Amino acid sequence: MFSNIGTGEIIVVVLVALLIFGPRKLPEIARNFGKAFHHFKKSYQDVENEIKSTIEEDKPHDKTM
Repeated sequence: MFSNIGTGEIIVVVLVALLIFGPRKLPEIARNFGKAFHHFKKSYQDVENEIKSTIEEDKPHDKTM
């Protein structure tokens, strides 16, 4: 997902965030971002699993005996 972001870009984003929010708020913001990203990732996986199970249910089963 973030494979195109390099070290330089991350440093720039952190420096800009440090200038905007200050050193006291930055750890809290990073923590909240991490939690939000975790919830987003879990929701994405849940939707993906639901789609896969729906596709699997809709496949015709070959039961020739």
